[in-house]
Amino acid sequence: MASAGAFIQRLRLRPSFLRFGCRNKISVSCCNIPRGIHHVCIIGSGPAGFYAAQQIVKSLENSRVDIYEKLPVPFGLVRYGVAPDHPEVKNVINTFTNVLKNSRVSFIGNIEVGKDVTFSQLQDSYNAILLCYGASEDRKLNIPGEAESVIPGREFVGWYNGLPENRNLKINLVNSERAFIIGQGNVALDIARILLSPIDILTKTDISTYALEALSKSKIKEVTIFGRRGPLQVAFTIKELRELINLSGIRVSLNPKDFTEVNDNLISTLPRPKKRLTELLYRTTKNQSDSDAIMGAEKTLSMKFLRSPLHIDPEGERLKMTFAVNELNSKTERVQDTGVREVEICDLVFRSVGYKGRRLFKELPFDDERGIIPNDNGKVQSGVYCCGWVAEGPRGVILSTMQNAFEVGKVIAKDLSTNPNHTELSGQSAIRSLLSHKRITSYIDYQKIAEHEHKTGTKVTTIEEMLRIANNISSS
Repeated sequence: MASAGAFIQRLRLRPSFLRFGCRNKISVSCCNIPRGIHHVCIIGSGPAGFYAAQQIVKSLENSRVDIYEKLPVPFGLVRYGVAPDHPEVKNVINTFTNVLKNSRVSFIGNIEVGKDVTFSQLQDSYNAILLCYGASEDRKLNIPGEAESVIPGREFVGWYNGLPENRNLKINLVNSERAFIIGQGNVALDIARILLSPIDILTKTDISTYALEALSKSKIKEVTIFGRRGPLQVAFTIKELRELINLSGIRVSLNPKDFTEVNDNLISTLPRPKKRLTELLYRTTKNQSDSDAIMGAEKTLSMKFLRSPLHIDPEGERLKMTFAVNELNSKTERVQDTGVREVEICDLVFRSVGYKGRRLFKELPFDDERGIIPNDNGKVQSGVYCCGWVAEGPRGVILSTMQNAFEVGKVIAKDLSTNPNHTELSGQSAIRSLLSHKRITSYIDYQKIAEHEHKTGTKVTTIEEMLRIANNISSS
């Protein structure tokens, strides 16, 4: 009887195929597995992409998953969106790293899908395409003066987190004392916290070196966060609020008139998350005092509600913002302009009113208003899927993204495993042959960059330096 080795030789199977289910013995059904390999392409290496990859390789044994990323390094929002003083949130990188260690998962970095490789090329190479590239654009205020005077929140977050495309963002912190933030979500509170945090706190984080230097020279003394609705409609969560109001060296200023409709009876009727959040806001308003600690505070955090920006005008070296004063319909939670106007003077204006996705492929449907890819439980069309923010909109936390990605991953695995007309395609090999001119980065390359950052204690913030490290070229 021929040996197992001779049997494999005769079938001309490469040894690498043994990873796909062939372990202790060779069988005819086992060796048929390579002819049934399902190649899956995932576009985007943030939480949605990694959780989906984790689910697919778990649910479909004969699958190969390739994760494409525009940058040379993975992890997307976790690396470049999570605030540097929230290291506990970044612990999910350990889970994602374990996904990359799976021999059936590949990281393909430094490739911009839609530019370096087309949709039709991916269709020709993969049995399934999963789009999970997030929400990469800011929603705008659409007011006069915005383009000239407003700093997009997404760009500021990218700036302090070391995102290469935002590292040269111009922010005059040295000559600015008063900053306005338009929007009352978690990102708005992140921006306020970074602007107001003592520099010794930021020094202990992985904030980009250039941002740390700029913030150490900042003259910002007052930050005001504006919202178009009332305190019961804020979008931020209690954790972010608590961190912000408990910062050392700041005085919190909330107008009691904004809370005239809020009382203990109303609070008791609210769902638990909103109840705890409203209690904290209400208690903060009631506990404002002239204590020595507050009187001695060097910085002030303010929140203003029922205000919608109308236009921004230059006022010498400063900015003049005109706001509409709104009134809220408590039943519909919609606001209406009262006709009253307020004018405020500041030095910097940040916009943080939400993100939206962008169209990547003209061949696929896209909802420009909502900034998402229309889908039915993750299905876009035959062989094409989406999950995460580009599928559902930018909402929730990493946990909700994980749940959505898991569900879509299961759908993909089921569709592929039950397809009676399965044809094995080439996967990444065909794409690599088209991109021989590009320096494609891998998980091994990322490990080199991560090790460099660990040794130096600084985040690499340019693509050029990332590739230099990946190529083992020392700096001169």
